[in-house]
Amino acid sequence: MAAAADDDAKLESFLQWFQANGADLRGCTIRACGGGKGFGVFATAAPEPGTTHGVVLVVPLDLAITPMRVLQDPLIGPRCRALFEEGGVDDRLLVMLFLMAERRRPGSLWKPYLDMLPSTFGSSLWFSEEELAELEGTTLYRATVIQRKSLQSSFDEKVKGLVEELLHVDESVSSTEVVFEDFLWANSIFWTRALNIPLPHSYVFPGSCGDQQRSHDDDDVCESSLPAQQETDITVKDSSSSADENSKSSNTESIWVEGLVPGIDFCNHNVKASATWEVDSVGNVSGVPASMYLMLADKSSVEAGAEIYINYGNKGNEELLYLYGFVVDNNPDDYLMVHYPVEALRQIQCADIKMKLLEIQKGELRCLLPRSLLDNGFFGSRSNEDKDNMKNTSHFSSYSWSGQRKVPSYLHKIAFPQEFMSTLRTIAMQEHELEQVASLLGEVGSNEDSEPSDAEIQSAVWEVCGDQGALGLLVDLLRVKMTGLEEGSGTEASDTELLEQFDSMHSEDYAGGSDKNSERKSNINTRSCIVYRRGQKQLTRLFLKEAEYILELSAKEQT
Repeated sequence: MAAAADDDAKLESFLQWFQANGADLRGCTIRACGGGKGFGVFATAAPEPGTTHGVVLVVPLDLAITPMRVLQDPLIGPRCRALFEEGGVDDRLLVMLFLMAERRRPGSLWKPYLDMLPSTFGSSLWFSEEELAELEGTTLYRATVIQRKSLQSSFDEKVKGLVEELLHVDESVSSTEVVFEDFLWANSIFWTRALNIPLPHSYVFPGSCGDQQRSHDDDDVCESSLPAQQETDITVKDSSSSADENSKSSNTESIWVEGLVPGIDFCNHNVKASATWEVDSVGNVSGVPASMYLMLADKSSVEAGAEIYINYGNKGNEELLYLYGFVVDNNPDDYLMVHYPVEALRQIQCADIKMKLLEIQKGELRCLLPRSLLDNGFFGSRSNEDKDNMKNTSHFSSYSWSGQRKVPSYLHKIAFPQEFMSTLRTIAMQEHELEQVASLLGEVGSNEDSEPSDAEIQSAVWEVCGDQGALGLLVDLLRVKMTGLEEGSGTEASDTELLEQFDSMHSEDYAGGSDKNSERKSNINTRSCIVYRRGQKQLTRLFLKEAEYILELSAKEQT
């Protein structure tokens, strides 16, 4: 009861702060979701007068926490700018440093918002050792271990000292001891809530560097203080892909900047999203210039009191659990990551030559296999008519089949990307095959001073090797993958049985019948692990079935 009262007080304080700073709740409200699931955005009984085009929430961009906001902060902005120009921090770390400093600062202007944010998360980075052990054998397990070490190293070498230094700027801060959990919290807040925002050009480049007012008419533009965005590691997709699911910028001259937008960031995920967010640079839709608004896809389909969802993008359970701390049962966007280890590549026959050929081909040693690829396979759900229609549009448009070797009968049904197959063909070549490839490339007529093109190499390798070696290697990789997945947690069938037992035993906890929040959280984490790893085993089994069958067909066609 005390926790519920505390949440109510935080929510009331936030809503007062939110609206006092220009936010407009037109057809929605923000409240607790129940069951320990945090806060969400819910439709109100009736949209307030003036609600148009399904707009239910408007937030001024001045409330967004972006790298520009950090650099403009009167207290820590000057020091952050110096660090930024020295190359000591990037744009994402700027936002994290700001969150950590403001969370520690007494009387922070951002306190009502920061108090609403979760203090712990269900993502794998926050797992206990016992929970993490449930992921052994999966790609996510290795990714989590590596990322934990990387974050700890960054904190020890850079972040801890910087935050304590920034806090010393404010004389009201008596204690500046910063711990690793502070950084882990800020990192999780950023990756679970930050949006890739298409900000108006005039908003990012104001008329003068020292002028806080947004000018749309001044042609004098300051040089950008923001670096190019960097790619994330592991199998996390580009952040702009998730933004595209929910956003349409009404300003064609936009600059994409990552940041937090209070209010909008309380929208939870659903594959069947009921709303999208958009940026309104001049106020044509929302009536508020330089704002972000939440718009219902169909006003009539959202009932009063229903939660308003957005779609975080087409993300598999691996990415959802790594970033957000939840999974989707039978996720249609699940994918499997298959890779050939670099260490193994260095030890194979003629490694240096093959690595050079892969470099020219821009060959990737790892490949994401989305579940959707199975639809086009021999055991997939796509109709034969659809598969026939793909014959002339699948690989022929980008791959040159020539010479004596016939086009395989299974080409239009293969469920594996040709780019990865080309990589595997190159790796699987025997020494005598490599000599034949070199001979074919010599007949192409390329200049002695120039290297053969990637298309020429792919064509030559195909002519000499076909698919036998590549498919055999692919089957081996998938079998090793399955062995690793089953070694620590059993078979797919055992996971299914365990999940059924788990859901039966813990149904009351999920319904909110248990007051032991930490125990409930642990139960949810364990269940998420089971759902994720079972999905990985299922995908491995299905892709292995496809690979083994195509290998059998390839062997028959080469005899």
